Amino acid sequence: MILYSYIQLSLPQLAVEAICMIDNQKLESVAFVLKTIAHPLRIGIVDLLSKNEELSVNEICEKLGSEQSLTSHHLQNMKLKNILGSRRDGKNIFYHLRIKEVTGVIHCIENCEHIPV
Repeated sequence: MILYSYIQLSLPQLAVEAICMIDNQKLESVAFVLKTIAHPLRIGIVDLLSKNEELSVNEICEKLGSEQSLTSHHLQNMKLKNILGSRRDGKNIFYHLRIKEVTGVIHCIENCEHIPV
């Protein structure tokens, strides 16, 4: 009977612990993405790529008015962290979003009434 009570008490506790682990993992993933895009140029890049299927480094620099070396650095960083993907076509590298859900964060920020402009 003691064993039965122990199992009965443990199963809900294990279920709660599993749910907490999933939430923690999700929170860590979200924090990782937010840390990765937490720069004005990176947010601009993600916003551009959310509106275009893919863009070359030159196109991104032109649209954002940024220097190629700095833009390439940020693109490479986000690619290494799997936020972006790329393909090479001759001398050009074209970037695209690998994690499309990150655009939801940008849209929330754009529509937030509590962020001073």
